Amino acid sequence: MPIYESIFILVIGALIWFWLDSLKAREIGVRAAQAACSEEGLQFLDESVAGRLEGFGRDDAGHLRLRRSYLFEYSDTGDNRRRGSVTLLGHEIVLLHVRPQLYVIPKTHETLH
Repeated sequence: MPIYESIFILVIGALIWFWLDSLKAREIGVRAAQAACSEEGLQFLDESVAGRLEGFGRDDAGHLRLRRSYLFEYSDTGDNRRRGSVTLLGHEIVLLHVRPQLYVIPKTHETLH
């Protein structure tokens, strides 16, 4: 078999692996977002996540893994849309961001000089 055919088969195999690995990671992200919303009493909107590949990162054992972030939307009142995110390193969740704390700073009429 010529070298070009071998390289072509390897590239196709790598693309198929990446696609299947991305589907599995996306499913983990969806389940994590659903569980977090359910636990917090929030409504998980659209039943989906939108993801992007952020590059590579190292896990606790020092192995190089793909880092992916997924954004999703939820509602806390039923009338609004809020954004949350889940970050995976390989197939492990490293960060889940839902329901940020809102700080209200009272306005005063005093000015500081």
